[in-house]
Amino acid sequence: MSDRSPRSPSATPRSLGGLLPYVRPYRARIALAGLFLVLAALATLAFPVALKGLIDQGLVAADPGARVLALRGQFLLLFAVGAALGLFSAARFYMVSWLGERITADLRNAVYAHVVHQSPEFFESTQTGEVLSRLTTDTTLVQTVVGSSLSMGLRNSVMGLGALIALVVTNPWVMTQVLGILLLVVLPTMYFGRRVRKLSRASQDRVADSSAIAAEVLNAIPVVQGYVQERREASRFAEATERAFETARRRSAVRAWLVAFVITATFGTLLWGLYQGTQAVLAGRISAGHLGQTVVFVIILVSAVAVLSEVYGDMLRAAGATER
Repeated sequence: MSDRSPRSPSATPRSLGGLLPYVRPYRARIALAGLFLVLAALATLAFPVALKGLIDQGLVAADPGARVLALRGQFLLLFAVGAALGLFSAARFYMVSWLGERITADLRNAVYAHVVHQSPEFFESTQTGEVLSRLTTDTTLVQTVVGSSLSMGLRNSVMGLGALIALVVTNPWVMTQVLGILLLVVLPTMYFGRRVRKLSRASQDRVADSSAIAAEVLNAIPVVQGYVQERREASRFAEATERAFETARRRSAVRAWLVAFVITATFGTLLWGLYQGTQAVLAGRISAGHLGQTVVFVIILVSAVAVLSEVYGDMLRAAGATER
């Protein structure tokens, strides 16, 4: 958010590194939020393990008495996992939301203090609407990332990595093949990511253009009305808004293709690994509980990849905003 500084050819999530001075004063709260985030992710990963015990000990056990006792114990264990997940998730949500609001407020104050100290030349060459856009639209995007998207991304990264490690440990040969195939998904994702990055920055610029026109006209509304230019100015604003919409539509379309490709490719690859797991159950190499555990880990991994693809798009939008 520098003043009229040349923009780099492409925004990347590394552009968010400019937020570090606003993050450092809250290191203790960030560490606490990170602790709750990891605990919530571990509670989620404990669910498939508890489910495996429920199937193998509570449903497949031969002795009816032992089966009833095992069912009670396994359901209590599942309830404990769910209660821990709810508690840690609530604590994580509060801490991360507090950080997002606090950092965004500090950022707005810093931007405003920076703007009011600019030279008269800056205000001659920069329209008021563009400055207001930096104070409102751009900082709101940053708030979305800091207060929501970044937390979701970190949580799903821990969950996805944990699920992947568990799958590799429990089904090493099959999941090693799946992991190798998933690496091929990265290349098209990088292409779509670059497109989203460019269109995100362009979208923010178009929104700023429409805000600048509105501020310019409203600040001189007596002159506009005196020369009966209301219709012309309304038409000019509508054209700027339409350009902003078209750019946003193109960004959304590319991002939609990115999400669709990542989810479809990941889901198809992991389904192939799951098919191999069912064949192992039929051959007697693994138990039914082992297969149920694998299914849940696969669901966690696919869900994590889907969320991460959306979070990556949000981070690209916020990176474009910080570069402005």
